[in-house]
Formats: sequence, C-alpha cells, structure tokens
Amino acid sequence: MRPAAHDETRDDAASNHWRTLASLAGHLWPRNRTDLRLRVFLASIMMVSAKLVSVYVPQLYKQAIDLLSAPTALVLPVGLIVAYGGARVIQQMFGELRDFLFSRVGQFAQRTIALRTFEHLHSLSLAFHLDRQTGGLSRAIERGTRGIQFVLSFMLFNILPTIIEILLVTGILLYQFDWTFGVIVFATITVYVGFTLLVTDWRIRFRRQMNKSDSEANTRAIDSLLNYETVKYFGNEQHEYDRYDRSLALYEKAAVRSQTSLSLLNTGQGLVIGVGLVSIMLLAANGIVEGRLSIGDFVLVNTYLIQLYLPLNFLGFVYREMKQSLIDMDRMFELLSVEPDIQDRAGAGKLKAHAGALEFSDVCFAYRPDRKILHDVSFRVPPGRSVALVGPSGSGKSTIARLLFRFYSPTSGRITIDGQDLSEVTQSSLRAAIGIVPQDTVLFNDTLGYNIRYGRPSATEEEIERAARLARIHDFIQALPEGYNTIVGERGLKLSGGERQRVAIARTILKNPPILLFDEATSALDSATEQEIQKSLRAVSENRTTLMIAHRLSTIVHANEILVLNEGRIVERGTHAELLLSGRVYADMWARQQEAREHEAALQACLSDA
Repeated sequence: MRPAAHDETRDDAASNHWRTLASLAGHLWPRNRTDLRLRVFLASIMMVSAKLVSVYVPQLYKQAIDLLSAPTALVLPVGLIVAYGGARVIQQMFGELRDFLFSRVGQFAQRTIALRTFEHLHSLSLAFHLDRQTGGLSRAIERGTRGIQFVLSFMLFNILPTIIEILLVTGILLYQFDWTFGVIVFATITVYVGFTLLVTDWRIRFRRQMNKSDSEANTRAIDSLLNYETVKYFGNEQHEYDRYDRSLALYEKAAVRSQTSLSLLNTGQGLVIGVGLVSIMLLAANGIVEGRLSIGDFVLVNTYLIQLYLPLNFLGFVYREMKQSLIDMDRMFELLSVEPDIQDRAGAGKLKAHAGALEFSDVCFAYRPDRKILHDVSFRVPPGRSVALVGPSGSGKSTIARLLFRFYSPTSGRITIDGQDLSEVTQSSLRAAIGIVPQDTVLFNDTLGYNIRYGRPSATEEEIERAARLARIHDFIQALPEGYNTIVGERGLKLSGGERQRVAIARTILKNPPILLFDEATSALDSATEQEIQKSLRAVSENRTTLMIAHRLSTIVHANEILVLNEGRIVERGTHAELLLSGRVYADMWARQQEAREHEAALQACLSDA
C-alpha cells in the first residue's frame, strides 16, 4: 500500500508542477502585449542560432587541424582560423542578444506574478492572516519569486538549448561517422543524466530539511525581534537564543548531509564522463590507425563530448534547484488558489453613505460552531449621533467592530448603513466610509507625515498639518529635528503608545469619513492628554455617526446612548445618567473605576509630598 501512496504523492506533485509551468507560460506569452510576444519569438530564434553555430565550431577546428597535420601542409589555414574565431564571437553574440531580448519578458512575468500574489494576499480574509506566521509567509513569496527567475533562466537558456545540442551532435556523429560514435555519445549522456537525476532526487530531502529549518529559524527570529520588549521584560534572551539555535542546528545537520551527497554525485558524474571519453577516444584512435579517420576527426568527437559535458556538469544543481523552484512556485501559486472567506457578491454595488445611519438587527456570530460570541445583538446609531459599547473583556465589543468592517460576516441577522445591507455592497466602498482609531495602533516604518497621510494619500501638506493639530500632535512633531520626516521605526516603536494613537487619530481625521469607530481610542493616554483628545474627538465626530468601544467609562459619558455587553448580549442600554440611576451593571463598573481613580490620585499625592 505504501508504494502506491508514494506514487500517488509523486503524481500529485508532478501534476502541480505542470499546472505551475502552465500558469507561468501564460505570463511569458501575455495577452495584449505584442511587443513581449515578439521578444519571445526573436529570443527563440537567437537561442537556436547560437546552438547551430555552437555545433559547427568544432567542424572548423577539425578542418584546421587536418590541414595543419597533413604531410604536405605548406600554407597556414588563416581563413579557417579566422572563421573559427568569428564563429565563437557570433555564438556569444547570439547568446547575449537572446538574453537582452528575453530579459524584459522575464522581468515582466516576475513583476506581474509578484503583484498578483501581493494583491491576492490583501484580498484574503482576516482569518487567513491570523492563522499565518508573517515570517514564513514572506519567505514563501520570496522563494516563489526567486524560483520564477531560476526556472526562466535555466529551463529556457540551459536545459532546452542543451537538449537541442545533444540531438544535433548525435545526428552529426551518426551521419559523419560510424553509428557506434553516435550510440556511445548518446548512451554516455543518457547514463549521466539518469544517474544525476536519481542521486539528486535522493539528495532533495536534505535540501527540503534545510529549507524547513531555514523558514523555522527565520520565523522565530522575526517573531522574537518584533517582540523585543517582551523578551527584555521577562529576561528570556537565552530562551530565544536556544530556540533559534535548535533550528540552526537542524539546518547545519541537513547542510552537511547535502554537501556529502554532492561529493558522491560529482564523483559518479566524473566516472561516467571519463568512461565515455575513453570509449570514444579509443574508437577514434582505432579509426586513425586503420586509416578511416583523421587526427581532426579524433579531436572533433572529443570536442563534441566535452562541449556537451560542460553544460551537463551543472545538471545536478540545475535539476535540484529546478525541482525546488517548482515546489516553491507551487506554494506561491497555492496561495493564489486560496479563496477569501468574505467576498463581494456578484453585482454588489457601492455603499452610498449619505446620512450614515448604522443598524445591527438580531446579529449573531460565532468564530466556531462551538464558540458563539454574539447573541441577537440589536442597536441603532442615528445619523450624527454617538453610541458607546462597554463591557468586560470577551464580551464581544471588538467582534462588533470586525463585523462592521466586514472582516467577518454575521452568522445570522443584518448590519445596514443607511438601509443598505453590508453583504450587498463592495467591501472597498464600505471601508472607505468608515474611519477607525484602533486600540493597538501599528504604524508603517516610514515618516510621521507618511503615516498621517495614509488616511488620504492625495492630501496636501496643509491638510496633514491641520489633521495633526486637531489630534494635538502637531506641536510634538514640530519639536522633532526632522519634523514630519521623522522615521517612526518598526511598527512605530520609536513613539510612545499615546503618540501612536494621536497619529492614528490624525489620519482618521484626514480620511474624513461619515462614520467613525473609536476602539479604546484614548486608552494609552494620560489623563491630561486624554481630556484634550476627547475634546478633539468630540469636535471631529460632530454631525458624524460615531461608534465608541471603551473600557475607561469617563471617555464615553457624553455618548447619546451606552450599550453594556456581557457574554455577547446587550444587558443594559441608556445614557450615562440613566444607567447610573438604574444601579445595575454599568453603575457597578463606574463605581469601581471611580474608586480606582481616587486611589491612584491619592497615591500620586503621597508620592508628590514625599
């Protein structure tokens, strides 16, 4: 049973390789690009021409040797020597023209595939990215793109030309000499290729282990560096070194095995070529002794075999890398085959958010069938009004935000904006109508100006500064030596949490959407800054539909309505005053937070007196 399963796996892999090559071929012969198709056609002519010249060059060499070795040789064969040199130059010229013509085609294929993959990854659902490790994913794309370049370079300009040359040389030897010459050359090349492919197949498992360990080490390194502060907080540097070293040790072991097996491969290849050379030279030497062949013929057959051996010398490397490149390309093309969980329906129109009325109607949601998060959640945010969501961790507040952005779809129920069901409109138009200030603000490793402008890339410098002033961060930026050109670092780690959130507020202000979502928008700010930001947020949200998610209740006392969630259900609703008078869940939360604030204030006063 196992051999059958193994054969089935190999058949599946081969099928995947052919599908990958078929997809790649489509990019090498692109529609509506006559210029690129012409380049492919001309490059093919150059490739064949180079090989025709290549197999003719030894003939000139043979003729020159025959003339020089003749007993009555009195004249230097200048013409043949010049022709020999000229043919070498022409062969090189055809090869360079081939590369020149095809380079634009190859780069276009790489660019379009890489761009298509990048676009597709952004189209995939949040669930896909939450389940993937960024380091391993980026490595797969990097290897896939590199694999395209390798396959194009070696399949089109090494393997295919070598096959053409083998057929040409075998035909010439069969026609020009005894049939045994052609058989020996063809048999030598066949055995050489068979031995190389067999041993290389065996060696590939070591290469796969190297790649697996390399990806694992890379993922662990990136994960550790991204969590640099956490590593330092817990003093776990040695733990991280040990985890990284385990992956490196596995890579080392596989690399040593790979190098050892390579030595075996090279030795076997040398033995096969040596036997072939000796056989054909003995045959040619015997022909000279018998008077059937000349010294030029002896040199010719030897030259042909060596000429074929040179490109085949890299066959093991080329085959292994080709196979690995195809595996890497398969993985990248597999990413392209992943369907997004959330897709626009056929014929979906653009959201027309005029007033911005937001409504959840009997919304239920579960990440998994056995883990229901929301239970019949219903509420409405009238145009220009504000509603706040409060409740303990895990009560479903952030899930509501994700459903609003349609990272997920409700299990049942409807979410509408101005009466339009979010499942009936395009995701891009929906997200264009909503601005968010998230709790955990992650910035791009670029300038402050770029990160603010991200809210609206077409914004002017004056509009960026106005947004920064409203977010109370302009003065801070101006005080920096580089101002708006200051680089914020990886994930914005050069800024404090409060500064990052103010950048997030500024870019949301710049986006100027009709609906705003504040997800713990001031959670990282001190009390004084929080009060300033709250004034700005109230000014920005005026006449806009605003949904606020808050833990700190003091930030949402001015909301038109407050919804208290617990275990995915709305257990209370009303204004701040109404909820305090009810004396239930909200009132208890308020009392606890006030007590904590008073305790904190008293502690700070004691420290000040000390």
